[in-house]
Amino acid sequence: MATQDTCCTIVPYFKVHDGKLAAFKKLCEQFVEKTSTEPKCLYYGFSFLGDQAFCREGYKDAEGLLAHVENVGQLLQEAMTIADLTRLEIHGPEAELAKLRGPLGNLNPAFFVLEYGFRR
Repeated sequence: MATQDTCCTIVPYFKVHDGKLAAFKKLCEQFVEKTSTEPKCLYYGFSFLGDQAFCREGYKDAEGLLAHVENVGQLLQEAMTIADLTRLEIHGPEAELAKLRGPLGNLNPAFFVLEYGFRR
């Protein structure tokens, strides 16, 4: 049974540089504020484990994910001066991932293909 779900998630993990956690969290507030205006964003937030940060985010489809990357590009550049991107995963159905492989390939993500499931 194939899925009709078009949702795409981007799963970035960051290691915040020593002494920069407070500055990174301030950027997180800005990320959340900026992302809250995106109509295709389904959910968005940051979780922490010590100096590790995870951004939990999902979009209606590939176009929504790409719009997000464009919307927060400047903030992401700033975040990358105080944190390292340690892992990046992108999850979604193949038809949507095909739209993301070119534009996001330079970030060297692991693309996970959604094959089974549903969305309510």
